[in-house]
Amino acid sequence: MTRLAEVVLASAEIATTGARSAKKKRLADVLRAADADDIPAIVAWLSGELLQRRIGIGWAALATPPPAAAAPSLTVGAVDRAFAEMAEASGAGSQTLRARLLADVMSRSTDMEQAFLRALLAGNLRQGALAGVMSDAIAAAAGVTTSEVRRATMLRGDLPRVAAAAMRGGSAALAAFRLEVGCALAPMLAQSASSVDDALAELGAPAAFEAKLDGARIQIHKRGADVRLFTRSLDDVTARLGHVAAEIARWPVESLVADGEILWFAFGAGPDDEAARPLPFQETASRFARGAADALPTPGDRPSIYLFDVLHLNGVDLLDRPNAERRAALEGVVTSANLVDRIVTSDAREAQAFFERTTQRGFEGVVAKALAAPYEAGRRGASWRKVKPVLTLDLVVLAIEQGSGRRTGKLSNIHLGARDPATGGFVMLGKTFKGMTDAMLAWQTRRFTELAIGSTEGYVVTVRPEQVVEIAFDGLQTSSRYPGGLALRFARVLRYRDDKTAAEADTIDTVRAIHARSRGHDEG
Repeated sequence: MTRLAEVVLASAEIATTGARSAKKKRLADVLRAADADDIPAIVAWLSGELLQRRIGIGWAALATPPPAAAAPSLTVGAVDRAFAEMAEASGAGSQTLRARLLADVMSRSTDMEQAFLRALLAGNLRQGALAGVMSDAIAAAAGVTTSEVRRATMLRGDLPRVAAAAMRGGSAALAAFRLEVGCALAPMLAQSASSVDDALAELGAPAAFEAKLDGARIQIHKRGADVRLFTRSLDDVTARLGHVAAEIARWPVESLVADGEILWFAFGAGPDDEAARPLPFQETASRFARGAADALPTPGDRPSIYLFDVLHLNGVDLLDRPNAERRAALEGVVTSANLVDRIVTSDAREAQAFFERTTQRGFEGVVAKALAAPYEAGRRGASWRKVKPVLTLDLVVLAIEQGSGRRTGKLSNIHLGARDPATGGFVMLGKTFKGMTDAMLAWQTRRFTELAIGSTEGYVVTVRPEQVVEIAFDGLQTSSRYPGGLALRFARVLRYRDDKTAAEADTIDTVRAIHARSRGHDEG
């Protein structure tokens, strides 16, 4: 049996280790020393996740833990069984049962173990042991190649299960993993490119350019009339989208694994209407989350299905076939879905014109794809490059948070505000630590210590609103969390603007105008 304390100690050491090679070695040591039955839970936890994904424990339940134990006694297996029981609890009394189970685990945990479990359950366990590092560590511990681990993970979509197989059976066990209709695969993701020209240069000409829809990613599995639907994070949402599954079940194809998106258009409009604009991602996500199997949606609430790749068709696996061949196979399938708009070109001007038409229709951008490349499931592959319009704002830093992990001792996450001419103050739009280099972290720690209002000992340090920062972002969404009703999506720091004063920062009116344009109308 593996002691929880051993995993917690490893997590703490990994969090303060900057070198990837050192993280890999420490993770591999943990896996070699662990009981075989504990491998899946350890891999999940040290990747910042739970095997059960969600167990019904929120912030409130974690806020006031019981007194900690003086000495460690818990095992990984005991804690994972408690988590499984919490996840399975349902109906009357389920919350009481979860609270009792959580209290029992926490009361038997030391201070260090409590901190680890609280961060894990809250989704805040940041230790730099992401899937890539973990895959390398599993390979080292099991004596197999990283490519074998990644291939098996691609096909199974379950790194903890792959780790257990590798540790028990090595290369032979990993080779046994195959694409299975009905079993979710880790989706392929795209790297970013700064422009259409760069994407074409990086991929080589000719290349395919496809509309990037910004809907809800959906992976479709069909065998006969049996349909299963999975999200980008591999959650099975078949029951939630029963009306979509019923539509797909009628497609005249025996077996299929396809990659695509679903999205909603403004009421009364459809994907064939050139004037139609898709709803913002936030609204798509909201409708996706509340989908129900027991009622058909109203006409205005029915989503459109789009397909852009096919991985299996009528008994034939297509993962390793070239992109051009997979697209041709997809175009030969008769379905009620739409195919994502696509052109193939060597001409950067033609690609740019396609990009502009696509974004003018309210879509997010384009994805450029190498025609000869296979589907690199589970990876942010170099053969797909996403290009989006660059949106930037000059905002003012209102506060900053103490860093954690390798950023401990630095001031890291900045709170961002737009200038409000009506009040003379600032309206907060979100916060970010993305895009910060080590040099930038060191500089801003000194800078915001100078601008701090009062003590810098607390987690959030309020600062004088004087420093302007240029922020890139992917869009805006409505938010009840912030007083302006809007929040930045995927904000990242480009640079600090010492050439601008706070009085020259962008206003909340500018922000509202950007949001209005994204919804297809102007304010005023």
